[in-house]
Amino acid sequence: MKLIERSFYLNKLINVVGTPDIKVITGVRRSGKSKLLEAFKTYIESENPESNIIQINFNLPEYEELMTSRALYNYVNAHYEAGKDNFVFIDEVQMCEDFEKAVNGLHASEKYDIYITGSNAFLLSSDLATLFTGRTFEIKVYPFAFDEYVEYFSLKDRYEALDKYVLEGGMAGSYLYRDQEAKYDYIADVFNTLIVRDIRKKYKIRNIQLMDRIVDFLMDNVSNLSSARNITNTLGSMHEKMHHTTVGAYMQYLCNAFAFYKVRRYDIKGKKYLSTNDKFYLSDHTFRYAKLGTKNMDYGRVLENIVAIELLRRGYEVYVGILYKKEIDFVAIKRSEKIYIQVSDNISDEKTFEREVSPLLQIKDAYPKMLIARTRHDEYQYEGIKVVDIADWLLDK
Repeated sequence: MKLIERSFYLNKLINVVGTPDIKVITGVRRSGKSKLLEAFKTYIESENPESNIIQINFNLPEYEELMTSRALYNYVNAHYEAGKDNFVFIDEVQMCEDFEKAVNGLHASEKYDIYITGSNAFLLSSDLATLFTGRTFEIKVYPFAFDEYVEYFSLKDRYEALDKYVLEGGMAGSYLYRDQEAKYDYIADVFNTLIVRDIRKKYKIRNIQLMDRIVDFLMDNVSNLSSARNITNTLGSMHEKMHHTTVGAYMQYLCNAFAFYKVRRYDIKGKKYLSTNDKFYLSDHTFRYAKLGTKNMDYGRVLENIVAIELLRRGYEVYVGILYKKEIDFVAIKRSEKIYIQVSDNISDEKTFEREVSPLLQIKDAYPKMLIARTRHDEYQYEGIKVVDIADWLLDK
């Protein structure tokens, strides 16, 4: 498989070399966490050839004997070399029973620079502080962004490239298949056999049919406001017995495994977060095609999903904006920075354009406002709103 240097993530790892943190690489299954660790190992070997790298990949059978915390702890210590920088790389750490005991013990010795990856249903962002007694530094890895897709395929025409990316997405393992249906078969298999399987195992889920129905509902309603109650009411009308607390728990499990990302609502005028009705976006938009098919393509929703994940990738907190009962697709916040964003597929129709800019024009503060769409034109301004082509915005880091 062709590899590209994912410098965005690699630089994050490089910047924390030598810090006392436990570095934890998280992200949806098959998003490239293991490949990133390999690239980082190559970097260390190049920059610090005298270092000692102790690497364990629990996907490989030669490490089966290390699947207890004591065996893992003893193995690493047996390979320690005094007088050198000692790095510990552990891939799929959750396959080791009580792995946190080994990692905490190694960290407490203050002899190792530790980097781990794992199945995300077992290595949750919310659990890191509880699992590990030392400070953790999380590197969140997403499927290929549009700029990485362009680099991978050496594409020159950004607008044609976006058309392809909309259909093919960022799950790089699917790029090996020539036939589009084979690509989607691969993507569906990743979702069903890896992501959902992890969730069932972690949370001992018995009602598999209910989980599948919730997945289908969330996929079909990407970018729509959803809640555990309205999903319960919708599925309940199909004579399915369930309780909204169970549905809410299953929704959270899907987010824990990075299958979906939850985006809360934000009252722009009242400057407060709203607790009911959220939006859910897929970690990669092609999961939707692979599960539900491409007959009823809604390009507006797909583009909104792509923008949501790109904002998260760029480190923004992302919210749905509410102002006078009107909705702004995204309020993106990073420290003192705030951007209001609308996303649309086609704004060539005057009524569509007016509908998209109207909520932005009602916002009276001075933060930037942006309309992202498939314009295929250079950026321009409309009454203080920046109108930009989505391909240009995705490539402009």
